[in-house]
Amino acid sequence: MNEYIKSDLYRYTGKTNAASFVIIYLKNKAFRYQVAFRLCQSRGISKAIGIGLYALSSNQYNKIGLNAKIGYGLYIGHNGPVVISSEAKLGNNVNLSQFTTIGANDGSAATIGNNVYIGPGVSIVEDVIIGDNVTIGAGSVVTKNIPDNATAVGNYAKVINYNNPGRYINNKWETNDI
Repeated sequence: MNEYIKSDLYRYTGKTNAASFVIIYLKNKAFRYQVAFRLCQSRGISKAIGIGLYALSSNQYNKIGLNAKIGYGLYIGHNGPVVISSEAKLGNNVNLSQFTTIGANDGSAATIGNNVYIGPGVSIVEDVIIGDNVTIGAGSVVTKNIPDNATAVGNYAKVINYNNPGRYINNKWETNDI
């Protein structure tokens, strides 16, 4: 199994076995979409299968640009929908809640660190940098950089504290690539 798919599966279920894969693949359309996206990033026959699956699922709720750089352990809550620009870069163990948009009008999109929880209805605009171990509260609009270990909320998002950020990241995928 592709290591990225395995890490995503672990984030959803806490397991990496074939039975867990089949169950979550059949039940969760966001996970199915992620599998297609991950296979598109691979090589050979896996990439061809991924392109076919991606084409079949492209009319679904989730839209992730094929050139987006996404680390291990992506989790999309409540099946999305989410929209991620092809220019975006997401680290490892990122949680995206429903109705999240990561986009850009002029060039580069956001760079998001590791172990980041993004709440429902969040818009992240342009080339902001969101640090590691960050929580972005529901309904926030992020237009400026957010430092490591912060919790930010509001429209426009402001840091409100540095207490226990990233606490909603469950089943973290551990890798030496962090």
